[in-house]
Order: sequence, then C-alpha cells, then structure tokens
Amino acid sequence: MPIVSTSTSAFYERARADMKDLRSQAETLQAQLGSGEKLTRSSDDPVAASRLRALGRLEKLSEIDAANASRANADLTLADAAMSDMADAIIRAQELAAQAANGTITDSQRTAIGQELEQIFGNLVGLSNARDSNGHALFGGESAGDAYGLDAGGKAVYVGTPNTSNLPLGEGQSVTRSMPGPQFLSFTDTSGNPSDTMATIKALAVALQSGTPDPTGAAREALGNLQTGLDTLTTGQTVIGTRLAWIELTDNRRIDLQELRQTEESNIGATDIATTIATLQETLTVLEASQASFTKLAGLTLFDKL
Repeated sequence: MPIVSTSTSAFYERARADMKDLRSQAETLQAQLGSGEKLTRSSDDPVAASRLRALGRLEKLSEIDAANASRANADLTLADAAMSDMADAIIRAQELAAQAANGTITDSQRTAIGQELEQIFGNLVGLSNARDSNGHALFGGESAGDAYGLDAGGKAVYVGTPNTSNLPLGEGQSVTRSMPGPQFLSFTDTSGNPSDTMATIKALAVALQSGTPDPTGAAREALGNLQTGLDTLTTGQTVIGTRLAWIELTDNRRIDLQELRQTEESNIGATDIATTIATLQETLTVLEASQASFTKLAGLTLFDKL
C-alpha cells in the first residue's frame, strides 16, 4: 500500500506540475500578445533586455537631437528670411544712391531721397533686431535683448555678444543656430575704415537732407560701400544656407539610424503575432488534453478491472 500511495502521489504531483507549466506558458503568451512585447521581464533574456535598454537610451538622445535640429532649422530659416529682406532694402538704397549721384536732380529731390533712405535705415534696424524661435535676439549672439541700439546721434550700434551658441545634432555634430549682426553687416569701406551697411545708409540720408557741399560725391562713395555691404550680406546668407543643408543631411542620417534601431528593437523584443497565436493555440490544446486525460486517469481504480 505505501508503494501504491507513493505512486499515486507522484502521479498527481506530476500532473499538477505539468498543467501549471502549461497554464504559465499560456499566460505568458497571452501577455505577449496583449503588450506586443516578447520580453515581460529582464530575466526572460538578460542579454536582449540589456540591448533593448541601450536602444531605448539612444532613442531618447535622438529625440533631444531632433529637438535641437528643429530649433536650429527654425532660427536659421528666420535668419535667412530677415537677411533676404535686408538685401532687398540695400538694393533699394543702391537705386536711391544712384539717383542722388546724378548731378541734374534738385535739392528737394535729394531731400526726398534722403528721407526714404532714413526709412530704409529704420527698416534695417528693425530687421537686425528680429527675434529667434525663443524670442531672443536673432542676430545678437547670446543676447536676450536687442542686437542693435541707437546712440545719441541716431546711429546703429551693436550691443549683442560676439558669438552665437551651437546646438548639438548627434554623433558629435553641431550647428550654429544663427549669426551675429557684425558678421554680415560690417565691412571695411572704400576709405579703409571699419563701417557697416546701416552706417552707410544713415550717413547718406543725413548728407542728402542736410545739404552737404558735395552730395553727388557722397552718393557715389555710398554706392561703392553699399555694394560691399550687399556682397558681405550675400556671403552671410550663403553660410546660413549651408547650415540649413547640413541640418537636413543630419536629419536624414538620424532618421535612417532610427529606422535601424526600430528594426532591431522589433527583432529583439517585439512579439511575432502569427507565431505567438499559433503557439498559444497549441499550448491551450495540450493543456485541455492534459486536463481531460488527468480527469479520466484519476478516476480509474483496480475495481474497474474486476
């Protein structure tokens, strides 16, 4: 009898253990289908779990880089638009300077030209104080306020910082989000002195309105300086355009890497729906069969053979 008892106990114990394992497998498979993830705990596959964590960290860093790229792209796009408006203003100033250089126009006409140049100067000051995507000075370096102010004589004076911050784009790459005003507005004039575009326009506007002894000569000198100013501005726009192209290149690279990470994450941790459903169905079938067999076997006794 003890042998029979021990055998019966072992039978029940094995049956319970087998059915418990099958139920656990079914529950795991159902959880994987519900979450879409193959790994429910790190202990399921420590190596795969470690790699998934590393990929997750890389994805977080990529999101930060994407945000930086978006800000830099916005600021550089604003800078390019403002500089395009500046170029239009300078070209108009050149046209007016050419008219003023004509010795046949009257003093009243020169005064009118000077007044329009004064308006262009004010417009350029406004554009030079344009704001970036965070509301800071677009062309003021690290300055939160204006890039340019006016001195006692009404001349534009740069009040920003000499450098503009860089924004990281990932993989050790970065981009400068804008450009300080002096880098594209300042130049050396025809006399070899430091000057800038706004100073040139302001000086000509004052000269034409105040009745300078040689308005024609002042206009001709301004024409040469305005061309230099326009060339300097064009160079600055080229730099801005290059930075925008660089952001686009790094964006494409980041997207490619993101797709590779997503593919790897899917291969490592994502549930294969079709395979998991088939395995779950097989497990449930075996569990059902095991339960039915256990019920029948548990009901058998030696009296059934008598």
